[in-house]
Amino acid sequence: MMQTKAIAQRLIDELQRHPRVVVAFSGGVDSAVVAAAAQRALGDKALAVMAISPSVPERQSELAAQVAAEIGINLQTISTHETERPDYQRNDGQRCFYCKQTLYQTLATIADEHRDSVICSGTNADDLGDHRPGIQAGRDAAVHTPLADLGITKTMVRQLAKHWELSVWDLPAGPCLASRIAYGEPVTVDKLQRIDRAENWLRDKGFAELRVRLHPGQLARIEVPAARIAELVQPEFRQRMSRHFRSLGFQFITVDIEGLRSGNLNQLVSIGN
Repeated sequence: MMQTKAIAQRLIDELQRHPRVVVAFSGGVDSAVVAAAAQRALGDKALAVMAISPSVPERQSELAAQVAAEIGINLQTISTHETERPDYQRNDGQRCFYCKQTLYQTLATIADEHRDSVICSGTNADDLGDHRPGIQAGRDAAVHTPLADLGITKTMVRQLAKHWELSVWDLPAGPCLASRIAYGEPVTVDKLQRIDRAENWLRDKGFAELRVRLHPGQLARIEVPAARIAELVQPEFRQRMSRHFRSLGFQFITVDIEGLRSGNLNQLVSIGN
């Protein structure tokens, strides 16, 4: 507990170095911890900004509003239009770069309206080891990464969130909907909405941790924790799921027998390129 308190204070001190802060806010645990620290460090001079776009799950927007209210930080929503960019729609290994580039350009206009503001993201120290082109977009835009800069890992982020009694302290990772679309398969608003509806259907059936990944040929590949795969393939449930997914436009429905693996589509990307 003492170590967590010390880390929390270091994070607050780090954010106090800035006159004003604009936090790129999703309502997930990483950005929530940065927002909570910013609120403690700067009060009304801290602002959380949530991006609204087809690539953001509908439930995520509701969650962000709830978490911002818990923290007590001012929340502003903005519309981003990354889905209109051909570079983003192409969905190659740099899709995340174009998404974050669009986000940070939009946030920069807000930061400019609040004099002396800096933009902060929820990038943590563990994120630096994965294929995350969005981090480069943040560097290009001079976005601050207080968690990563202080060596705060995902485990430590969750400890801080629990320490500050944030309801999302144990929330599973929730990357954008486009991350479910296999690289090379063009991103469209229709596909994003289809994935969101499919995942919401499964969540309503009690599956909190899952991914519905879309592959060429309108194939849906469903991932849930390995211990829960058997529930998906029970005859009655499987038939109901198949009917619903087909009604959404999927032609083939598969279950990944290896279970849920965050970011596994990155295996298809040559990180060395």
